[in-house]
Amino acid sequence: MAKYRKLGRTSSQRKALIRNQVTALLNNGKIVTTEAKAKEIRKVAEGLIALAVKEKDNFEEVTVKAKAARKDKDGKRVKEVVDGKKVTVYDEVEKKIKKDKPSRLHARRQMLKVLYPVKEVPASPAGRKKNTKNVDLVAKLFDEIAPKYENRNGGYTRIVKIGQRKGDAAMEVLLELV
Repeated sequence: MAKYRKLGRTSSQRKALIRNQVTALLNNGKIVTTEAKAKEIRKVAEGLIALAVKEKDNFEEVTVKAKAARKDKDGKRVKEVVDGKKVTVYDEVEKKIKKDKPSRLHARRQMLKVLYPVKEVPASPAGRKKNTKNVDLVAKLFDEIAPKYENRNGGYTRIVKIGQRKGDAAMEVLLELV
């Protein structure tokens, strides 16, 4: 007996489908799919959430000195003339950053193996290209999703049956984070 559902696809197609659906689930909180796909997606998603819950506090805050460009009141970089050339003026700034401990870094890389990069595109067409942002799903897992499930032992997702799909009568379900 197989240990997983093949979903009528080759291994590479199946892996891509599951990665895509897990990424959508963690980004949006819920997805509508077939029952067989949902059960496979649930395995991967719950594993990632469990990893995030386990490693969520495994970091140290470090103060780092960095150079940042000086800005004027309009938010533009201040330039100075040096030897006949315009040069940007930099100030030294102290920043606090989260430095992952080795096990959390490993967990982060394991998550990145599964999750696809996500871009958030604004709904309005004006400034659509300029205001597009990359979403850091791994950070979302550690900072938003993991604290929500801190005191829960598994069972991070819920499958709710919706009914049969019109075209092929496949059972459709809503897969959502609890």
